[in-house]
Amino acid sequence: MKPYPVENGGGLSRSELRAAVLLLAVLTLLSWLVCRALRPAPDPVPEAVLGMVADSSELRDPGVPEHGLPADADGTGGPGDSLFRFDPNTVEFHDLCRLGFSRGEALAIVRLRSSGKRFSIPEDLAACRAVSEEMYRRLLPYIDIAPEFRLRPRSGVRRPGNPQKEAPQREPVPQLVPFLADTAGAEFLSTLGFTRRQAEAVVRYREASGGFADAGAFARCYVVSEEMAARLAPYLIFSGRSEASGREPERSSLAELNGLDSAGLAALDGIGPLTAGRIAAYRSRLGGFVRKEQLSEVQGVTERNYEKIIGQIWVDSCKIRKIDINFAPPEAMYGHPYIAPEKLRKLLRQRQLKGGWSTLGDIVNDKIWTQEEAARVAPYLRFGRREDERPAGEELR
Repeated sequence: MKPYPVENGGGLSRSELRAAVLLLAVLTLLSWLVCRALRPAPDPVPEAVLGMVADSSELRDPGVPEHGLPADADGTGGPGDSLFRFDPNTVEFHDLCRLGFSRGEALAIVRLRSSGKRFSIPEDLAACRAVSEEMYRRLLPYIDIAPEFRLRPRSGVRRPGNPQKEAPQREPVPQLVPFLADTAGAEFLSTLGFTRRQAEAVVRYREASGGFADAGAFARCYVVSEEMAARLAPYLIFSGRSEASGREPERSSLAELNGLDSAGLAALDGIGPLTAGRIAAYRSRLGGFVRKEQLSEVQGVTERNYEKIIGQIWVDSCKIRKIDINFAPPEAMYGHPYIAPEKLRKLLRQRQLKGGWSTLGDIVNDKIWTQEEAARVAPYLRFGRREDERPAGEELR
């Protein structure tokens, strides 16, 4: 009996070869599907972020270019004009783009925050991979972390090796408000940073000298340091009379600036008719002069003329016209030299939302004015109440 012949010298037939190749392809596909199924899923993107990035048309806001905003909110200015104070714990995606971050960098910061990251100190922002060293140095002056996110020292923690001595606590910086230097008592002065004995010494010095006529007289008090005098200078208000002695100071040879008309101003040495009209117009917009130094703000008053004028005048700050910040109509504040139009719009919008403020510090906390801007306009403001029960002058304390 003959044996069965073997094709191709004992090798695989064509059909068997095709089946082997097909089996290899199927096994490769199955291996890829198994690896894909076992791969860990990426962190879920928060719904708030998905809502911002789902539609690319929303990110292509005309005010948000590819690499952040090079201009401020109204489209003017350069890269530096887009900076504003922000809290990295609450700043929104769009505002991060306004600060100069690209969309990818802004999204990375939002995602990091959604995973539980808390920015307790400004350096925490520098630790983010999306924040370059150059960007951090640029934004550092504008980082404003809210008190609830700030790093707080643990209570009861003692230094190693000295269980009886606790780490020293910094004294809180007193919040300054405008006040009448001629009538402020020792108790109020103690809240400004003076010790009790220093505050009492200031009151005794004021009574002995007949009152404070200006910031220079206040600074000459022997217990007032140069640092304290410079710090309080923007908040000092003077009544223009000596309350301690109950009499007007000797100013018979000087002209009172707020009481002069245009002809009286033009009669002073160093002031012509044109400059007199400008001074009167500026005084009307201002609501009256609080200090003689404000004359230097008037257009046309040169440094040489200013030196001549201030030796001929004095200022009664009691004659200024004040603005009730809670109830004054917009036209009463529009045009005031110390209230810029953009600040006025923000002020009116915030007043409509919350109904008004109790102190100047509340306005600063709402980030409408800076401390310097608030101190400048402070003498011209009062905070009215709906119940007319506030004693006169209470807003100054």
